[in-house]
Amino acid sequence: MAVAAEPEPGTMAEGARAAAPLAVAVGVFGLTFGVLARDALGATAAVVFSATTFAGSAQFAAVSLLGTGGVAGAIVAALLLNARYLPIGVSVAPSLPRPLWRRLLAAQLCVDESWAIAHRGGGRYDARVLIGAGTVLYLAWLVGTGLGLAGGELIGDPEDLGLDAAFPALFLALVVGQVHDRRGAVAAVLGGLVALALIPFVPAGVPIIAASVVCLIGLRPVRA
Repeated sequence: MAVAAEPEPGTMAEGARAAAPLAVAVGVFGLTFGVLARDALGATAAVVFSATTFAGSAQFAAVSLLGTGGVAGAIVAALLLNARYLPIGVSVAPSLPRPLWRRLLAAQLCVDESWAIAHRGGGRYDARVLIGAGTVLYLAWLVGTGLGLAGGELIGDPEDLGLDAAFPALFLALVVGQVHDRRGAVAAVLGGLVALALIPFVPAGVPIIAASVVCLIGLRPVRA
């Protein structure tokens, strides 16, 4: 059986265009983080946190626990939530550019959204598309954080405005765009079911990791 033909290489501009609609939700999510992080961390620490970590869900978990004095819990929660990047990193690593410094920079831009946008089917990824998408999302996250820090008093409680729904809606849009066949649909449904089943019984972050591992069944190379 022949392996399916390689897709045409993409560009950073293509990745940036694909990420632009998602950047709105990421910016809103960053704004929400900025509002919450202002009191827990202070403005400078919150900006540095976003610039160096770029991991929304883990940052939210850390800030919420730090606000109650749970430093150890914040570290554990962030590690658990970011552990999903282990299977993500394994899947995308062969496509990242060389030398090492370029791979490290590209890896910093590999988040859930840019990873999904860069997927070319059959477990293959386009590094240029990933970098373009990741750059747009990174800037949106930083700008959103800054706006949240600067205008937090005017915004008030993000939940009152429904801003907490922005990120779940974003992930739903990503899932829909990735389901092209029965195997993809099965992976998405199984991942969701596993996460829902584990939420009442395990610490935050574990359901996401388990769902990510289950969803890897959708990355089996396509055969012609």
